[in-house]
Amino acid sequence: MTPLSAPDRRELLWFFAIAVLVLAAGYGLRDPWPADEPRFVLVARQMVERGQWWFPQRGQELYADKPPLYFWLLALAYQAIGSWRWSFLLPSLLAALATLALTWDLGRRLYSPRIGLWAAGAVLICAQFVYQAKRAQIDPTVVFLITLSLWGLLRHLLLGPDRRAYLLGCFAAGLGVITKGVGFLPLLLIPAFVALRRLGFRGMADIARGQARWWPGMAMFALAIALWLLPMATMALADGDPAHRQYLHELLFRQTATRYANAWGHQQPWWYFAQVIATSWLPFALALPWLLTLWKQAWQARNARVWLPLLWGIAVLLFFSLSTGKRDMYILPALPALALAAAPYLPALSERAGLRRLLFAFVLLLGGLLAAGGAAALWGDPHFELKIESERGLPPASDALWWLLLVLGGAVLAAAMMLRVRRVLIAAAVGMSVLWLGYGFGVHPILDAQNSARALMRSARDLAGPNTEIGLVLWKEQNLLQAVGPVAEFGFKRSAEQQFAAGLQWLRQRPTQRQLMVAEAALPDCAVQTQAIAVGDANRRRYWLLDAAAVSACATVP
Repeated sequence: MTPLSAPDRRELLWFFAIAVLVLAAGYGLRDPWPADEPRFVLVARQMVERGQWWFPQRGQELYADKPPLYFWLLALAYQAIGSWRWSFLLPSLLAALATLALTWDLGRRLYSPRIGLWAAGAVLICAQFVYQAKRAQIDPTVVFLITLSLWGLLRHLLLGPDRRAYLLGCFAAGLGVITKGVGFLPLLLIPAFVALRRLGFRGMADIARGQARWWPGMAMFALAIALWLLPMATMALADGDPAHRQYLHELLFRQTATRYANAWGHQQPWWYFAQVIATSWLPFALALPWLLTLWKQAWQARNARVWLPLLWGIAVLLFFSLSTGKRDMYILPALPALALAAAPYLPALSERAGLRRLLFAFVLLLGGLLAAGGAAALWGDPHFELKIESERGLPPASDALWWLLLVLGGAVLAAAMMLRVRRVLIAAAVGMSVLWLGYGFGVHPILDAQNSARALMRSARDLAGPNTEIGLVLWKEQNLLQAVGPVAEFGFKRSAEQQFAAGLQWLRQRPTQRQLMVAEAALPDCAVQTQAIAVGDANRRRYWLLDAAAVSACATVP
């Protein structure tokens, strides 16, 4: 391992200063946005409020879609800071920074500090990585835990033997499982290592053969899972609550094996992730045509330091491609490994005229699209502007967003013109930084009130009065999360008809002290439209307030 020189330390400090600026831009300037953020934050908030840490809840129902580790982290961040607005993005931010640090350290150990920076830079430049780091999704935490597992396993398999690193890698994989079921994926490095060793690859650790050498790591993997699973399963099976048993079955079977083999949502063709890599991993993806040739040469040279992380990344791609259910962020854990496989070639590739011209065209296209979008909304067909503003719940002629796009696009184009092809790497870094700084400091505050449902729920409280209890019908997580004052809900998974029937019965128990807030899709024909009060629109949904008089003609079961 090459020691760090003074210039290496300066470059590292500059890199992480830029990374913190880009990743943290907009931190604290918005509340949770759909689709997933309000759900996850609501689950964590209810853990804190109710003290129920083993069986997460969404409203009055148990939430079995995901294991609890990420919700624990959200709750811990809140308890450390004391504000959901200022804490809900903290796990993702720290996970992203830790992922970059681990990628850099692996590159440093495998090659040199400079190559480590190229590897971490390849991760940071990818649009999908930064976008996910700015969201309260489970995926950044999973990517960190998988990268931590890769860090330990690759140190053992390529630079070892290193027993402690191996055990840490396996334990991190177990923690990944109790964050999201796919946390086991780093363990695929072990059969990949065995296969490459049999093929005569060079640059691998001299690890004794035999299955017994792997069992301590598998024990650490199981231990990490057992820290959560054993107490939870014991309580679920012993307390006699059928809901807890259903939670156990749903989480361990339906949300894992069944969901993978027979997904009921997000169905995509087998080649879907090739499209994701080609677009969401820009501009790093522009180097892939050249990298394919270089990786082929590395295979012929039997270079294990390139091919072990690369083979693992390919295995992850195949694993997710075989499932019918696919979302773009599923493939993100493979990015650090592929960046490591690319890193030793990136310094020379960055001098290739073809890649430099392609990267310059990308920067021009990025700036042009931003500027053209802003200009079209400001001075083009007004239907385009009004359509977007209506979908986002913005007041008509809200021009702040469009001026922001125009300014951002102009800044990116100016950087490209000043730096040109000769300094295109700097131009690309500036262009992507401008994009994310504008997104964080501009788009977040402009869209927050509507995207988070904060303005909607404030309006509902103002219309209903300070002491009126509001019952939510066909609600979304952001409605309950952002609710002001006393609220009630009648289940999330129940049908609109069932929720309205329960809400109607609840309303009639105290007709002068309660009102229903109903999504327009659940508004029954029996409701008197002239007595319904429009609350407003948020997240492409319209909501109404109904008092007892507005539903006087409704039967208990509509």
